[in-house]
Amino acid sequence: MTSDSSSLTWRPLTPADAQTSADLLNAMETADQLGEFYLAEDTLQELVDPYLDRQRASLAAFDGNLMVGFMKASYKPATEEVHRVLVEGGVHPDYRRRGIGTVLVDAAVAAVKAQHARQHPTVKLVIVAQKAEHIAGAAELFRSRGFAPVFYSQHLVHPLGAAIPDSAVPDGLRVEPWSERNDEEFRRIRNEAFKDAGLAEMPVDNWQNRMINHTFRPDVSFLLRDVANGAAAGMLLTKYWEGDTVVTGVREARFVLIGTLRDYRRRGVAGTLIGHALRAAADQGFDQVRVSVDQENPVETFGIYEKAGFAPALRHVSWALAG
Repeated sequence: MTSDSSSLTWRPLTPADAQTSADLLNAMETADQLGEFYLAEDTLQELVDPYLDRQRASLAAFDGNLMVGFMKASYKPATEEVHRVLVEGGVHPDYRRRGIGTVLVDAAVAAVKAQHARQHPTVKLVIVAQKAEHIAGAAELFRSRGFAPVFYSQHLVHPLGAAIPDSAVPDGLRVEPWSERNDEEFRRIRNEAFKDAGLAEMPVDNWQNRMINHTFRPDVSFLLRDVANGAAAGMLLTKYWEGDTVVTGVREARFVLIGTLRDYRRRGVAGTLIGHALRAAADQGFDQVRVSVDQENPVETFGIYEKAGFAPALRHVSWALAG
């Protein structure tokens, strides 16, 4: 550690850190301008992730009672050819350029490697960190620790209002809203549709923690079903962070999952779900909708969103380090 970072108090995160974690993320937002604000219940949801080993795979830096930096990494409960672990973290704007980020990244890499050895020692490990490309110093930090940029994800925003396109439901399919009865079908579509992108399956407890939580909007989440055989064809899942509205006054819905099963691709499933959900979001009083598209993800097509009326906003970089 540098002399600056060694003067701080370092310890793993705990659920009691929900408010101070939210305070740190909101302070970071003032500098990074991502359009993301947090309430304590948002950060608590992440801190009680069943696959976050807080004691061994998280670390926070404190200056007195002020959290000035953190990192955390949840392992994948299931994996196939590659165990991809997303490392999350950041440093308070007033404490940047003091070596704190370096300490956190190095600690995250060491923790993930140790965790990987315990959980999935026979498969390849890839450690991933995602940051908006405009954040000063991020590229320099990750390159210095051996990470390389591997792909970009584009945030797109839809203004709703008159820009919502008409979207006829394809013949032989019908739209139905999310319910507790079809929730398992939503999860199954997510797992099967995203295999092409190399994503591991999401088990029930992880699905409940990350997707069907306090940010989930069932009234703007839909499934498309085959009328003839009753099979699910695709789904769209929407979330909403109240913290954004508290600060900005803008109610923004986020389409966080859009998936189509292989047998139903190229039949307009994704476009239908997007159009239907845009209309529902407007009816529920949202001001705009945001979606993030991995530009090299074979599951998603950038053109679908442009056709639906989305416009580019921020772009994020995914940095990767082979373990």
